Amino acid sequence: MEPNITHIASLIADDARSKMLIALLGGKALTATELALEANITPQTASSHLAKLVVGDLLVVRKQGRHKYFQLANYQVAELLEQLMNITVPLTMVPTGPNDPSLRHARVCYDHLAGEVAVRLYDALVAQDLIVDAHIEATLTEQGRQFFQSLGADIIELEKQKRPLCKACIDWSERRTHLAGSLGKWLLNDALDKDWLVRIPDSRVVTLTPSGIRAFSKIYNIQLSVVPCKTG
Repeated sequence: MEPNITHIASLIADDARSKMLIALLGGKALTATELALEANITPQTASSHLAKLVVGDLLVVRKQGRHKYFQLANYQVAELLEQLMNITVPLTMVPTGPNDPSLRHARVCYDHLAGEVAVRLYDALVAQDLIVDAHIEATLTEQGRQFFQSLGADIIELEKQKRPLCKACIDWSERRTHLAGSLGKWLLNDALDKDWLVRIPDSRVVTLTPSGIRAFSKIYNIQLSVVPCKTG
């Protein structure tokens, strides 16, 4: 059977459905009511749209007690949405990405870090020969392997996952590269677990803590600062 891209395209093309999909880029599971608010539609209409997205394998639904929670089906769906956002506005037009400076500075893109902080982190990893920039799939060097293992990353387990270890992803707002893949996911989770980054409730924004600023400077050799958050 030939791939039927028109069906998937039609699911994403609807305005309400696209807003709900983008709302789920933060990686969190949301209810139909929460997604209805994001799309500015009634809960009944949202339920109809969500059912189509689940059948189309763009979303998965998880039941917990009396509640149903919706999430993006996998990282490939998140990457598709991010790429569509990248080509929505021509590269010659500025500014690109969100207007909120805190969202531009640092945000979650499904399961990895995006924004200015992520781009500067990627540049630092390349400059220190920890990864080699190969445009689509960055390559972890032997030096990089030892470096991340010293920080607690289980590289062997990360390589076993059904996705690239390192992936060079074009950032929506910066239009430069940030790190995705299983290592990119580990980097974000490591920073969150150590309270170097803190998630803002009901937002994709993550903010740097004072300890995070010191840690990113000492460990990754990048100088960062806190950007006031305007996202509630």
